[in-house]
Amino acid sequence: MPDISQPAPDFTMPVTGGGETSLSDLLGKIVVLYFYPRDDTPGCTKEAIEFSQDLASFRQAGAEVFGISRDTVAKHDRFAAKHALTVPLLADVDGSVTEAYGVWVEKNMYGKKAMGIERATFLIDAQGNIARIWRKVKVAGHVQEVLDAVRAL
Repeated sequence: MPDISQPAPDFTMPVTGGGETSLSDLLGKIVVLYFYPRDDTPGCTKEAIEFSQDLASFRQAGAEVFGISRDTVAKHDRFAAKHALTVPLLADVDGSVTEAYGVWVEKNMYGKKAMGIERATFLIDAQGNIARIWRKVKVAGHVQEVLDAVRAL
């Protein structure tokens, strides 16, 4: 599990709209990676809409934002179209990136234990190092908090 000041684990993943995105290709830019459990669920939808609404502000501050879940690109594309999302979504279908970032965890829902993605956000500086981590994210107010942290870098 990576920690603050450590290099962010590199990856190459398919992205909504076609093609692939590699973290190493984004060196020199600030990157926000937000991990979320699943497309088209209430909290995940609210978070994706809020990041999309503020995407221009993040870019103006020099940051790129990506949402990551284990859903397929096809599912991401439907989710993005349904909610007019502009934030790019990355498909970690094999789970290697969620594992590398330590967000694939055991969850307890209604007394039943299962593995799933912990809602978390990683702020990566222009040198490719982790500048800040938010774990067990509560959606309300989170996007603004991340944007403030980007501006403070």
